[in-house]
Amino acid sequence: MIGSKHWVLLLLTAVLSGCGGYPRLLNFSFDAGGRGLNSPASELSPQIASRYIAFVSDRNGSQDVYLFDAENRKLIDVPGLNSLDAIASNPAISQDGRYIVYSNSRQGNSEIELYDRETQIARTLTGRIQAEVRHPTISAEGSAIAFEVATDGQWDIMVVDRSGNALDIPGMPKE
Repeated sequence: MIGSKHWVLLLLTAVLSGCGGYPRLLNFSFDAGGRGLNSPASELSPQIASRYIAFVSDRNGSQDVYLFDAENRKLIDVPGLNSLDAIASNPAISQDGRYIVYSNSRQGNSEIELYDRETQIARTLTGRIQAEVRHPTISAEGSAIAFEVATDGQWDIMVVDRSGNALDIPGMPKE
């Protein structure tokens, strides 16, 4: 009888410990030098995909997009993503961490840009759209990007491919 209680406790412990990790709080250390996830600057709009966290920070004096590898607990260089003449916001990242999509504001004009970590090139997806755009998101595999677009005084949702071409989704307005 006592043996069966031990089995029940052991089984219950095994089941509960398997669920103990969800939800879990990840604690990333504070780095005063701005080399970690948390710094003395504002860290805004975090988006997580797999092991990556894309976020916006003003830690270097301008509002830029940063990428953090939670598995290795370090910032990943993203050369060519940020520019001095733009204010970045609302990043989103594909599941494999290759593509980062974000809003950029330059001289009062808003754009949606896509950064490819493999080629290290950022490209504007909304250059042909004469409207305000914001809040992009990207599909898990990085093939589709959705964002808000203000046309005719109304915010709508547009979905494009990585080249900025509107996807043919039934019921969606075309450019």
